[in-house]
Amino acid sequence: MLLPKRAKYRKQQRGRLKGISGNGTKVSFGEYGLLSESIGWISSRQIEAARKSITHYTKRGGRVWIRIFPDKPVTKKPAEVRMGGGKGEVSEHVAPVRPGRMLFEISGVAKE
Repeated sequence: MLLPKRAKYRKQQRGRLKGISGNGTKVSFGEYGLLSESIGWISSRQIEAARKSITHYTKRGGRVWIRIFPDKPVTKKPAEVRMGGGKGEVSEHVAPVRPGRMLFEISGVAKE
């Protein structure tokens, strides 16, 4: 799984995603790319599952580039815990994605 090695702060606010992506919208490394169509968070587990699926489908014949990195920590309080007592512990890391963002790139495979 992808995780940041070091962060200035352990916890972040959730923030808000608006508009379309301005950075990382073109194919830079490979021949083909997978583009996002909607706003959302993609977790490091989802990125790893997609990478495994792509490499399995291409029969390890091509090269895969992951163009997003999960650098945003998401906190969660345990089940059945009363309100208050501070912010919960970091449960996972996510990559905020807006429409038009290039997620993966592939080269060395047929167009089919």
